[in-house]
Amino acid sequence: MTDETSKELYARAKLRMPGGVNSPVRAYQAVGRTPRFIKSASGSHITDVDGNEMIDYICSWGPGILGHAHPGVLKKVKAACDDGLTYGAPTEREVEMAELLARLVPSMEVSRLVNSGTEATMSAIRVARGYTKRDKIIKFRGCYHGHSDGLLVKAGSAALTTSVPDSAGVPADFTKNTLVAEYNNKDSVQALFEANPDSIAAVIVEPVAANMGVVLPKDGFLTFLREITKQYGALLIFDEVITGFRLALGGAQEYYGITPDLSTFGKIIGGGMPVGAYGGREDIMRMVSPDGTVYQAGTLSGNPIATAAGLATLKILAEDRDIYIRLEEKTAQIAQAVREASHGRVVVNQIGSLMSIFFTDGEVTDYDSAAKSDTKAYADYFGFMLDHGIYVAPSQFEAMFVSDAHGDSDIQKTIHVMQEYFES
Repeated sequence: MTDETSKELYARAKLRMPGGVNSPVRAYQAVGRTPRFIKSASGSHITDVDGNEMIDYICSWGPGILGHAHPGVLKKVKAACDDGLTYGAPTEREVEMAELLARLVPSMEVSRLVNSGTEATMSAIRVARGYTKRDKIIKFRGCYHGHSDGLLVKAGSAALTTSVPDSAGVPADFTKNTLVAEYNNKDSVQALFEANPDSIAAVIVEPVAANMGVVLPKDGFLTFLREITKQYGALLIFDEVITGFRLALGGAQEYYGITPDLSTFGKIIGGGMPVGAYGGREDIMRMVSPDGTVYQAGTLSGNPIATAAGLATLKILAEDRDIYIRLEEKTAQIAQAVREASHGRVVVNQIGSLMSIFFTDGEVTDYDSAAKSDTKAYADYFGFMLDHGIYVAPSQFEAMFVSDAHGDSDIQKTIHVMQEYFES
C-alpha cells in the first residue's frame, strides 16, 4: 500500500493546522505513522487519496452503524439539501427528532438539539447545576466527555483525584468543582459524596467507558450510581455519545435497565452529521431557556440536513431491531478469534458492536489497568493491520466499531489478518 499523496497532504496540512489535523488522534502520533487522508467511503470500506481501499473499523468514531453512504440516508440528505442548508429557524424535523428520541429513549422526555457531543455534555452539566443549585460534579478518571473546560480533567482518550486540568489554557478555577472518582470503584464515589454531601450537582459517566479503550461496568456499578445520586439529591447523567443507539436502540440505559436523570447523545443521531442532544426528565429540562433560567443556544442546532440524516438513520434502526443481534455476533466473532490467536498476549473487552484489544496480560476494568497496556506493541499491531488493508483506531485507548455493513468476507479477512499478526 502506498501513501505518497497522504504524505504530501500531511506536509501541507502541518503548515496551516496544529499537528496537520483538526482533531488530535488523527495525527497518528501514538502509532508513529503518517495519517491516511480519506477520499471516499462506502459500506464497510474506506478509500484514501492514494487509492488504498480498507475495511473500516473506526466508522467515524461510532455513528457509522449502518456503514458509510447508506442509500436510504443519502436520499433523505440530498432531498433536504435541495430545500436549503440552514435557516436559523424552527423546522418540522426538529420536532420529529424530539418525538422520536422520547419514543426510543423514554428517559428523554424533553430534549434540546445541539451541534456536538461536547456541547451536549457541557449543556447537561449546566442544567444539572441550575436545577440542583449546586456547583460540584463527579466524573471518572479515563472517561471523556468532550473538550469543554470543566471536563478536561483526567479525561482519557487523546487527553489521558486531583482536579488539575489536562489542557493548557484551562484555568484551575474552572476545574476546582470537578471531582474525580475511579471508574468501577464504588468506594471512591462514596468518599466524594461523604466529603461533599450537599455540594454535588451530578455524576456524569460513560455507562460503558470507551475512551480508555472499551471498559465495561462491573455488575452493580451503574445501579450503585443511580442509588447514591438519589440518596444525596444529585442527578445522574449518562454520556451516551458512544453507546447511544449503538449498544442498543435505547442505548446503555436500555441495555442495563438504568434510568438516568439526564442523557447526552452525539453524532449518531445525525447519521454522522455534526449534531448532538441532551435531555431527560421534564422538570429538569424546563430549566432551559426560554422556559427557565439556564441559557444555551446555537444557530445551527437542529439544522435541517443533520436532522434529515438522523431521522433516516434512527428510523432504519427502529424498523430493524435485529441489527443489534447481527452486530453482537460479528463483533463477538472477531473478539473470540483474537483471544484464541493471541495466546494470552492481549486482553479483549467486547460488548455489542464495541471492542478493544489491550496489549496487557491483566484484566482491564479501570484507568489504571488500561494504562498498563504496551502502547508500542499496539503501534506495531496497528501498522500491520493498516498495511494489510484493515483500518483500526490509531490509539490503544480508542474503541473498535463494527457496522451492519461489515459482511462475512470482511469479518473473515479481518480475522485472518489478525491471526497472521499474532503468528508472526
